[in-house]
Amino acid sequence: MSQETKYYTCKYCFESFIPKRRRVQKYCSNTCRNKAHHAKKTATTTRETLPEKLENQLAVPTPIKQTVNAADITNAAIGTLAVNTLVNAFTKNENKPATKKDLVEILNALKGRYHIIKNLAPLSDGKKPYYDIVKQELVYLFPFQTTNF
Repeated sequence: MSQETKYYTCKYCFESFIPKRRRVQKYCSNTCRNKAHHAKKTATTTRETLPEKLENQLAVPTPIKQTVNAADITNAAIGTLAVNTLVNAFTKNENKPATKKDLVEILNALKGRYHIIKNLAPLSDGKKPYYDIVKQELVYLFPFQTTNF
């Protein structure tokens, strides 16, 4: 009685092989087994991990043509309006961004170009330290000079 040799197909490279163990083998070698494990583990199959026979079987998916219609634009506008309304309703006034009106009010509150710096000592000739808002620098002036600007 002759025993028939049974050939199996490798699940990775699809080559025929004779099993070397009693149990059913899925892969022809440890190399194919490891490659299949790594390909499954990374879940991103690239052309380097696929055997050459499978490269021809890869089908390039046809791109989906995307169109814009009035319903999409309307839904986007309604969503934006809803979000802006909720943000304005739940944001405190002190946390909202400054407007042009706020900046004008700040400049009017400063009232002048020069502002005294209190934590610097005056010079020996009596000039006091001021911050010049226009030039954005430190200047030493007599106190009567700041009223002219």
